[in-house]
Amino acid sequence: MKLNYDIIVVGAGHAGCEAAAAAANMGCKVLLVTMNMQTIAQMSCNPAMGGIAKGQIVREIDALGGYSGIVSDKSMIQFRMLNRSKGPAMWSPRSQNDRMLFAQEWRTMLEHTNGVDFWQDMVSELIIENDRVCGVKTSMGVEVLGKAVVLTNGTFLNGIIHIGEKQFGGGRSGEKSAKGLTEQLQSIGFQSGRMKTGTPPRLDGRSLDYSKMEVQEGDEKPGKFSFSDTLPPNKQLNCWIAYTNDAVHETLKEGFEQSPMFAGRIQGLGPRYCPSIEDKINRFADRDRHQLFVEPEGWNTVEIYLNGFSTSLPEDTQYKALRLIPGFENAKMFRPGYAIEYDYFPPQQLSLSLETKIIRNLFFAGQINGTTGYEEAACQGLIAGINAVHAIREKEPFILKRSEAYIGVLIDDLVTKGTDEPYRMFTSRAEFRTLLRQDNADVRLTPLSYAIGLAEEQRLRRVEEKVSYTENLINFIRSTSITPEEINEHLQNAGTEPIRQKVKVHNLLLRPQVDIHGLIHKFEGMRQYIGDIPESERSLVLEQAEISIKYQGYIEKEFEIVEKLNKLEDVSLREDFDYSMLGSLSMEARQKLSKIKPRTLGQASRISGVSPSDISVLLVYLGR
Repeated sequence: MKLNYDIIVVGAGHAGCEAAAAAANMGCKVLLVTMNMQTIAQMSCNPAMGGIAKGQIVREIDALGGYSGIVSDKSMIQFRMLNRSKGPAMWSPRSQNDRMLFAQEWRTMLEHTNGVDFWQDMVSELIIENDRVCGVKTSMGVEVLGKAVVLTNGTFLNGIIHIGEKQFGGGRSGEKSAKGLTEQLQSIGFQSGRMKTGTPPRLDGRSLDYSKMEVQEGDEKPGKFSFSDTLPPNKQLNCWIAYTNDAVHETLKEGFEQSPMFAGRIQGLGPRYCPSIEDKINRFADRDRHQLFVEPEGWNTVEIYLNGFSTSLPEDTQYKALRLIPGFENAKMFRPGYAIEYDYFPPQQLSLSLETKIIRNLFFAGQINGTTGYEEAACQGLIAGINAVHAIREKEPFILKRSEAYIGVLIDDLVTKGTDEPYRMFTSRAEFRTLLRQDNADVRLTPLSYAIGLAEEQRLRRVEEKVSYTENLINFIRSTSITPEEINEHLQNAGTEPIRQKVKVHNLLLRPQVDIHGLIHKFEGMRQYIGDIPESERSLVLEQAEISIKYQGYIEKEFEIVEKLNKLEDVSLREDFDYSMLGSLSMEARQKLSKIKPRTLGQASRISGVSPSDISVLLVYLGR
């Protein structure tokens, strides 16, 4: 066999699938190599997409032309918009998904993407010549040549699964780990580390008593992720909330001596914001209960995912403790929870394009870079796939700024600051979250994606129409007046002062108690105007217009800050810049700058240990 491709993607998880799709849709011939064709886009952990900040990322992936949003919509069993009680910068879409349908939809979309081929095998070695990757070798001895390679190995690199005192090799339950790549990369000069993550037991839903739990329904009017023509769900499944108690905690503590985490058998750090149940009990000893989310795995299965009960304790301890939770007295386990420890490569070894600094045309994406979560992995895969295409075509890298996307924040954080624990995205990590809302991801990113040949023209035209409808509606609201007779009853019912004379609709909409849907319901002029907006676009246009008016001051302030900071982002730094020759720089700054090799002065300013005075020194030198 003589296989030759433009791009080789290693691993078919969320990062690998997005990388393969993006590269193929940009016109490249792509080979997606996976150890198991039956687990493409497997939801290894919880059957859900989105959530706080993660929902924004899924919207951004979709706006750029990725598939995650479409697949999520097609496999959705429940939708909730989180944080509705807060400002729109915090609104975050989240879906529960049918685990099997999610993977099936992903594989179907990839199989219908021209340019994507598949090969089931394990990549054991990279082919490298003159510090450039040229292909891969597999465990079956097959050599595949490629102009660029994207590694998206997830938790498979030297993965070890832990359940109590038992441990065995594996990248996921029932699947073997990947050997060889870590050792080769280390021999070349890459630094590696160990991280860990965990998963809860899977349960038989028929054995649970839901009457003892709190029901958690989906939104009455469910939304969706994709800006395309996918449909929101017309029916939804309920989730439930349960709670642990002191008896559960005491039973779990009985297994602590056999815990691989407390016994020191696990060396890697786990995710701070998704701790195991034993870690919660240990760290938050003053709490007498912890919340658990009881999540169905799909339409046609009784399997339940117990979110919040991630554990690596012995299976008999897990079983005893589970049955002490109200509603779980007769619970049956399909399989116990476990922890998995795996290799990762500290991401300061990458450029902002996700290309490695040591080997040209070699890209890393996903958990290999120290992140956790489907969404974080998927967006890295998308960017790595785009930049692999740009690399072989000798084009400038496609890099999103922190002011343009949560994806830009994530990659800049990883490459500039690094991480020694699994990185998870939060809205608090973004300085410009009022600009980076989930509702305007298409306006921000689709034109950029169309310019590089990924997003289709139809997508761009749809965004342009949405912007036009939104701007016209805002102008109508600013220029149209309303009388006391038309609106006072509604204002009083809303708990706000009535008006005494005609006022602009814009002024009323600025009141916190007044929303655009209430005005439409009571004001005939508004109803007539929005009737001209296509129904498919109407809800998005109304949302955009209301946010633009209510939060205009905050949005303008963030734009001003972005403009100031972009002056630093526009100052480029050469990759071969010799920082050691600048004696005015602090020693720490010289060391950090030489190691990370920032692309711009803005990126340099975000490196830990580089002070404002160091930036001033660079500005003076560059000015000369």
